Amino acid sequence: MAPPPPPLPAAEEEGCVARWMRREMLLGLALGQFVSLLITSTGFSSSELARRGINAPTSQSLLNYILLALVYGGILIYRRQPLTIKWYYYLILGIIDVEANYIVVKSYQYTSLTSVMLLDCWSIPCVIVLTWIFLKTKYGLRKFIGVGVCVAGLILVVFSDVHASDRAKGPNPLKGDLLVIFGSMLYACSNVTEEYLVKKSNRVELMAMLGLFGAVISGIQISILERKELHSINWNAGAVLPFLGFALAMFLFYSTVPTVLKICGATMLNLSLLTSDMWAVLIRIFAYHEKVDWIYFVAFAGTAVGLLIYSYKSSKEAEETAQVAGASDEQGKAGDEEAGVQSSA
Repeated sequence: MAPPPPPLPAAEEEGCVARWMRREMLLGLALGQFVSLLITSTGFSSSELARRGINAPTSQSLLNYILLALVYGGILIYRRQPLTIKWYYYLILGIIDVEANYIVVKSYQYTSLTSVMLLDCWSIPCVIVLTWIFLKTKYGLRKFIGVGVCVAGLILVVFSDVHASDRAKGPNPLKGDLLVIFGSMLYACSNVTEEYLVKKSNRVELMAMLGLFGAVISGIQISILERKELHSINWNAGAVLPFLGFALAMFLFYSTVPTVLKICGATMLNLSLLTSDMWAVLIRIFAYHEKVDWIYFVAFAGTAVGLLIYSYKSSKEAEETAQVAGASDEQGKAGDEEAGVQSSA
């Protein structure tokens, strides 16, 4: 057996850790903005459906769950890979995820867009509390400053809409606001559960089982709540295309989220999603040639700075994260070797 290679000098090792963490941070930021753009796309698809008088939030999500079950379930079956997490955990996650999507979309019928944008931020403190309690995530002062800057950027957007037409109150603002708050809490529970499962299991299994149980739960809910609505829809190209666009964007969103959760965690994911409203503004400017207030650009820059503050890691944090990641990789390799031995046997 060949002797092991000599250890790297301390300075060179620190340089490798710094480069590794820099790539990881940039990848996390880029993927966070990608999922933010996908959420913006789903918002425009939902707006188009609402403009046509189509109110079927659970039906919109059904095709996404079916795609997840078919694509990732097929990969799981091909690999003949047994479940590493008990199935009832995925059932609970499916219920939480389906109802979170349904409740937040439903809230638009009762309250204003501005209220939804503001109250949706409630998911961030919920995620911080849940990850601190259950995942033992440590948050320093710098991370809280980053969260505060991100939320302040979104609040600037909300206040810039004070004179906009979408500020009009809905038929039942209190009911709508309570729905948004409850839906944000469910989103937080869903994100933290996904972060836990993807770190304990793997991305393919998580997506396959979430798609399976999400499709079953959505189908049951549609048969109870949205059957009449689906019968009344005129299924022409104007109705089908937004449905397909929504499903494709959600499929890509769900496929990317586990990677973001594994790299950055649930808090960073929720902070990244705050920029979806800013991306919507840019689309309004370039696609629809609408004029927006200058404060939007200040808010976008502030949110970007907040993300950088939150995602920045000192050399000590980088070294600790690299050690944890290295240990996880070794465990994964050991598991693959064990699975290979069992398959050969």
